[in-house]
Amino acid sequence: MIPPPRLTALLLFILLATTVPQPVNSISYSQYKTLFSLSHSLLTRVANLRSARGDAAGSNRARLIAEKLERCQGIGFWGSAWSVGWDYVWNYALSGDLDYGEIPGVVSDLNQLGSLLRELTRSNSEMQRANWMARNYGNALTVSKRLFNRLLKVFKKSGALREIVETVQKEVTEGDLLKDCLEIGNKDIKGVLHILKDLASQYYSTSDYSHRQEL
Repeated sequence: MIPPPRLTALLLFILLATTVPQPVNSISYSQYKTLFSLSHSLLTRVANLRSARGDAAGSNRARLIAEKLERCQGIGFWGSAWSVGWDYVWNYALSGDLDYGEIPGVVSDLNQLGSLLRELTRSNSEMQRANWMARNYGNALTVSKRLFNRLLKVFKKSGALREIVETVQKEVTEGDLLKDCLEIGNKDIKGVLHILKDLASQYYSTSDYSHRQEL
């Protein structure tokens, strides 16, 4: 049974969510759960990788993020959904202050990262992977930094969504999170990128549709 305070919050969120503009195909429960599950698995593997090479501080940072993601999947689902949902409704949907102009660039950057990752996963040996990293890591990092800058323009107001972007951005730019994820090179990061691209595409389709309606 959902605790009464959370039930009240959930009902209020549903009321708000049904009275403000929404994407044509908004994020589903399944997408939410899959995104957090894959991200949790990825960060856990990064934490283990860092621990194995003696980077205790980096391992702890990755594990802390993984633990937060794990809480979002279990009994903390309603609390995290409420926090992110309320942030979206209050800061962006009600005010119409979401910067849709950055969304096409977000989709393009995610497509570029996905293409680079597909090439990496086709590597059949450690030498091939090392050669790929030497050729492509700098480009992948540049695209990632540009992607986070775009997302910070989209989610420009303080809140849960901007906090998530800032947390991951800092770990990528200062903690080599991207390099560690690429070193792992498993299906989790491909799944995360795929879902994020789908979500960004949905928002872009909605904004494009709204623009045509206004013409």
